[in-house]
Amino acid sequence: MRFRLSGATIRPNKCSGMRTGLLVLMVACASPVHAQEAVDAKRADTIRQLDELTGQIGLSADKVASLDKEIADLKKDQTTLTAALIQSAKTEKKLTEDIAAIGDKLTDLREREDGIKLSLKGRRAALAEVLAALQRMGLNPPPAILVRPDDALASVRSAVLLGAVVPEMREQTEVLIADLKELSRIRTSIGDEQTRLTASLSGQAEEKKRLDLLLAEKQKLQTTSEETRKAEQQRAEDLARRATSLRELIASMEQDMEEARKAASAANQQEEQKLAASKERADNFASNQERLSAKVNFASLKGHLPMPGAGKLVRHFGDDDGLGGVLQGDTLETPAGATITAPTDAVVLYAGAFRSYGQLLILDAGNGYHVVLAGMKRINVSQNQFVLAGEPVGVMNEQLVASTGTVQLGNGAPMLYIEFRKDTKPVNPAPWWADRLAGRTTNDT
Repeated sequence: MRFRLSGATIRPNKCSGMRTGLLVLMVACASPVHAQEAVDAKRADTIRQLDELTGQIGLSADKVASLDKEIADLKKDQTTLTAALIQSAKTEKKLTEDIAAIGDKLTDLREREDGIKLSLKGRRAALAEVLAALQRMGLNPPPAILVRPDDALASVRSAVLLGAVVPEMREQTEVLIADLKELSRIRTSIGDEQTRLTASLSGQAEEKKRLDLLLAEKQKLQTTSEETRKAEQQRAEDLARRATSLRELIASMEQDMEEARKAASAANQQEEQKLAASKERADNFASNQERLSAKVNFASLKGHLPMPGAGKLVRHFGDDDGLGGVLQGDTLETPAGATITAPTDAVVLYAGAFRSYGQLLILDAGNGYHVVLAGMKRINVSQNQFVLAGEPVGVMNEQLVASTGTVQLGNGAPMLYIEFRKDTKPVNPAPWWADRLAGRTTNDT
């Protein structure tokens, strides 16, 4: 049905409704692949903006000086520094999680903003048509019956026309106002989230600096002499070169520690000077084992271990590894430069490069259990060092390292590979995670 008034053609009700409905149908029926590509593109854009903002965040000279003074005022002992490290790592991890959450929220808000813009654009033609017709009516109004009774038919036609057009225009106007209000609210929310993001990034930069300063102070208090530490590192590297597998490396390191225990007895019967290094290794090992044995059995910690870093599990024990086998551990996707912490009290059995694993950290959790972490840019602990749960042990790369063959996902994000082993054999880590369903429910792959 059409009505013509002063040269304008109006298609009330059905036309604009059909157009809006067609737009909704086109959006709803879009290919899931294309929809996912749009979401991925929006997320990538958010990550790019986040990276740019991160590069602009820095600490002032006054803030660095304040942190230096804060660390200098600490009591310089292992207990105090370790407690400060654990608290700082916990704060940094929380800030990292907040930054990731804000990034996801910004992505969602920008998708909704684009959706409203698309909706407004799709209704622009219909709204313009109705408004143009009403404007023409204002310029050339129909005659009134009381003034010109002879033109009653034109008045009836105008009344019919207005009865058809005005409700449609009112409906369109109400929808338009609602969309504009929602668009304004979303833009305000985006601004608020960007402000929160900047504050969180500044806090994260501060915590990373505090962590670096604390780690430097703790390293100064290491009881092991520099000569012994270098000898230990060289010995571990030699064992790593000879080992052909992770299982063989763990077995070799365990055997090396057993020899250290035997050296403790031999040191009491031979010249102190000749076996000083061996006695130091043995004494450190015995001290760490005594501390470790006093802790809770690792098997009893099921359902209580936190993730060693902020992020989400993207691959799991038993998944196809893409090389004809299955994964023997979990893969955690982390933010760039994320701090990695020890999930449990443990002794560092090995810390260094190992074959395709890249930088590898093996933690002896006692009772035959080992925690293996691979994919870090830097490891902050050394062999035979005792670490507490939550203590920072390393830092992730800015992006995925190609040499880490166990974590080939191809999206460029840093990946931490995690294995739990019992008597050198891999076991599923899932039962140990405090929130082990989170990795699957938030997995976007």
